[in-house]
Amino acid sequence: MENKAHRSFLLIMLALLLVVCSFGGGIATGYFALPRSALVPSPPFPETTPVSPTDAGTPPELGDAFGPFWEAWDIIHQQYVDQPLDDQVLVEGAIRGMMDSLGDPYSGYWDVRETTDANNAMQGEYDGIGSWVDTSGDYLTITQTMTGSPAEAAGLLSGDQIIAVDGEDVAGIDPDLVRLTRVLGPAGTDVTLTIRREGLPEPFDVTITRAHITVPSVESRMLDNNIAYIQLTIFGDNTASDFRDQLGDLMAQNPRGVILDLRNNGGGYLSAAVAVASEFIPSGVVLYEQYGDGTRQSYEARGGGRAYDVPVVVLVNEYSASASEIVAGALQDSGRAILVGTTTFGKGTVQNWLQISNGGTVRVTIARWLTPNGNTIHDVGLTPDRVVEMTADDVANDLDPQLDAAIDALINP
Repeated sequence: MENKAHRSFLLIMLALLLVVCSFGGGIATGYFALPRSALVPSPPFPETTPVSPTDAGTPPELGDAFGPFWEAWDIIHQQYVDQPLDDQVLVEGAIRGMMDSLGDPYSGYWDVRETTDANNAMQGEYDGIGSWVDTSGDYLTITQTMTGSPAEAAGLLSGDQIIAVDGEDVAGIDPDLVRLTRVLGPAGTDVTLTIRREGLPEPFDVTITRAHITVPSVESRMLDNNIAYIQLTIFGDNTASDFRDQLGDLMAQNPRGVILDLRNNGGGYLSAAVAVASEFIPSGVVLYEQYGDGTRQSYEARGGGRAYDVPVVVLVNEYSASASEIVAGALQDSGRAILVGTTTFGKGTVQNWLQISNGGTVRVTIARWLTPNGNTIHDVGLTPDRVVEMTADDVANDLDPQLDAAIDALINP
């Protein structure tokens, strides 16, 4: 039986997690439960001696809650067939289960490796196949491949679902875990993905050699008719400064209008979203955070923007989520821009990422956000002012009717 000191250490980790999850700050950025095995009748086991919560080192006020935990802990340490057990794995499993019990697809737990991979992606570098993905459905889904990436070279398309990795079915597994632990991997190594594509009768396999991916979060250029185009793919560490620099270069050319492309942008840091919106909105509310007790915190435009007077069109689609919806919603509500494309994803909650003592990270939803007009977009999304669809045939033929519509909106307002 584990000694009291060891129990106390484990309890401190769990209690600390509970305390940490009670507080929040805010970044805007899925988590789903792994399947549970069916229960099978078992032969009777010898009786065990129940451990009192006090003997386990549990604070008295948490005794009733933690008593069953320690009972289960002792049962598996005394009776499980394969010993010894890895206590760290057990603790991480308990944390994952606790986060899962919240029933929130955006709250969850990342271990040390998953935390490192997630942080690297937000910093703009990682090893993988080079694609943007949607982790909110039953399967990991490609939303867009990066220019020059292995995923693009392999012919992956928007909407492709990854249903198996290296021959192993991933049905029922958290798509975010599939991404972090199976699709990502060292540069130079191969991964075989089984793809289900709409319109094809059967899935197919594609083998991709992973590479070191450098993610440009901001890309810009001047289009015909003196229209400035700037695309954001993520709201990461360097997005705000890169966006401001590139927008400044575009504005120096005195464009007749700006197209801000937020399609396939799954979100990122709240602070970066506020900074980007502030380049177009001189003052006023960018968003509200509304907490569980009904109170609100407002985030105001910061001033000093470079594009207050130029007409703006924002491109959005069904994969525009979270921080990108904050920007699009702020510009739409303030009257600074019209939205063109399709209804956005509808991810209107704010998560805090908090590292705990074992090096893992707890992602916990701390608030819902509202547009400046007080509208929620969670599970609803933003409705474009001009709805324009993008079909698979359009993609296959290098056509972009949404961009064409955005250009037309600036030329013929």
